[in-house]
Amino acid sequence: MEQNQEPKEFKLYSIFTGIFCTALVMVPVLGSKFIAVGSFALNGSTLAFPITFIFNDILTEVYGYKRSRRIIWTGMGCQIFATLMIALISVWPAADFWTNQAAFQTVLGLAPRITLASLLAYFFSEFSNSLVLSKMKYWQEGKRGLAQGWRFVASTIVGEFFDSVVFMSVAFIGILTTKDILTTILTIWIAKVLYEVIALPFSMRFANYVKKVEGVDKIDYPDHTNYNPFAVFFSKKNLPEKYQ
Repeated sequence: MEQNQEPKEFKLYSIFTGIFCTALVMVPVLGSKFIAVGSFALNGSTLAFPITFIFNDILTEVYGYKRSRRIIWTGMGCQIFATLMIALISVWPAADFWTNQAAFQTVLGLAPRITLASLLAYFFSEFSNSLVLSKMKYWQEGKRGLAQGWRFVASTIVGEFFDSVVFMSVAFIGILTTKDILTTILTIWIAKVLYEVIALPFSMRFANYVKKVEGVDKIDYPDHTNYNPFAVFFSKKNLPEKYQ
């Protein structure tokens, strides 16, 4: 297999899109509960959201930034759709025999500020994660082993930092004290990065396995990679020739 030699079709790309979007849609549901991990309290979504970063690393590592960006936007679209449907069902009049509206609201009720915080955090964190990994792979000339492990971890450190800071700031400034916000940011940031480190043996081996199955090991060369996250919405005729 040669790097950047791509087949016409990919066997696993659509499957990964489904897994990525499923994990993402689960986040607001799991986020309605806080769980105890020793003496620490973590939001339930802390267990699910890092999965999207692991798959983002694998997708960018194998298929490159352009295809990873497509899945990121697909995931965001799924999250917005799920949010709108939950909001619609929440306000829709219940059947006469159904008496669980309060429980439904407690578990799935959506606060506009929390929803906005989640979407902004997702946007900044996933794209920064993919961008860092893409550029590091180019600088490292696609090396595997320790170099590959470092770019997986480094991209997660950056991505999870933006996720934690953006979400906690948008969702809780003016509600929690600055000390509590900073403490929570640090706690969930460290927890999510450790999640990635623990999963590293799996994610690296799996990424290299996917490269073998798909017959591709994409390196994003700067002269031919458009890192604008919104480029997916442009038609090819509106893009510079080198990006088409």
